[in-house]
Amino acid sequence: MAEPTLDVICIGRSSVDLYGEQVGGRLEDMASFAKYVGGCPTNISVGGARLGLRTALLTRVGDEALSEDDIDEAFIASARAVVVTGTHFSTPGVAAMSRKAMRLAHAHGRKVALDIDYRPVLWALTGHGLGEERFVESSAVTAHLQAILPDCDLIVGTEEEIHIAGGATDTLAALRRVRELSAATIVVKRGPMGCVVFPGAIPDDIEQGVKGPGFPVEVYNVLGAGDGFMAGFLRGWLRDEPVEAACRYANACGAFAVSRHGWHGCAPSYPSWAELAQFLAEGSAHHRLREDPALNQVHWATTRIRDWPEVHAMAFDHRSQLEEMAARHGVDPERIGDFKLLAWKAAKQAHGDRPGFGVLIDGRLGSEALFAAAGSGAWIGRPIELPGSRPLRFEGGPDVGVTLREWP
Repeated sequence: MAEPTLDVICIGRSSVDLYGEQVGGRLEDMASFAKYVGGCPTNISVGGARLGLRTALLTRVGDEALSEDDIDEAFIASARAVVVTGTHFSTPGVAAMSRKAMRLAHAHGRKVALDIDYRPVLWALTGHGLGEERFVESSAVTAHLQAILPDCDLIVGTEEEIHIAGGATDTLAALRRVRELSAATIVVKRGPMGCVVFPGAIPDDIEQGVKGPGFPVEVYNVLGAGDGFMAGFLRGWLRDEPVEAACRYANACGAFAVSRHGWHGCAPSYPSWAELAQFLAEGSAHHRLREDPALNQVHWATTRIRDWPEVHAMAFDHRSQLEEMAARHGVDPERIGDFKLLAWKAAKQAHGDRPGFGVLIDGRLGSEALFAAAGSGAWIGRPIELPGSRPLRFEGGPDVGVTLREWP
């Protein structure tokens, strides 16, 4: 059997999450929204990659739907494990797709991890107005989940998700039913309390499982915390580390997510391996991890999309100099914009294919060049200060936030 080239393939939905930026307000009070990558499998894939796992994502977008035809046997065999989510057994098409992936994984000696990911609204048990509802009893959902439990090597869920999988609202009873159906390692997420893991028989007291304590951080927003937790647990589980280590990784990743989420969304808030290692070794003096400057520095330094060993830049963001030149020669100042557009075209033609290529263009006189440069792949810098101002003033007025809403 060939050695796997991937650690894990996450299968399922990807989405764009929109979050109101006026934190604490009602939906109708929101004045602006920020968008981030979303979807449980997508978040897990991003989180795992940041922790050094070789991850892949199998998904569809828009009105496309995953089907059995999208599951390629060689691709599934290329990974040590596949991650499926309970949500994707809610309709026949995606259920068949997920089952095929599980069968192929086991046929090639790979592992299957299940994130129960119970969303009643996606099982048509509630209306869209109750999308936040996390638990609704349903014998039909329980039957669906119990049909796949025997084929799982890892099962992860909150206590409520264990309830729906086990068909009982008593956690121990639900765990025992899950164990009757599956020999998988069972992980119960317990929010701020951390998690408890059951590699074998279910004891008489839930506290007798392998416990992983949580971290004392501010719970700012819980969305995406479970996906970050799963990414952290996979880092340890897929590398055959002790369960206790996997729990530490998982709980720490969850802590980053709940304490940093309002800073920049679900997946973008997840730590890199270097950042996680520093947190586990040194902790943080900040109850709000998003306010820890040392961790933030490591975060930004280790999660940049591109590494530019060289920068090739052309600056034509001059304003007062060109206005003075136009006035001196009696030239219509409107032609300054034409010049900047020409400068952009020349720079793009001469250096646009070089890594690290970018331009500095102002928004007042160079707006047409800015429009032309957008989406070109070049990095763009835009000055916002009033040229020659001492003390410093800004062209758009004293509120820089307003200025940054256009061409940020």
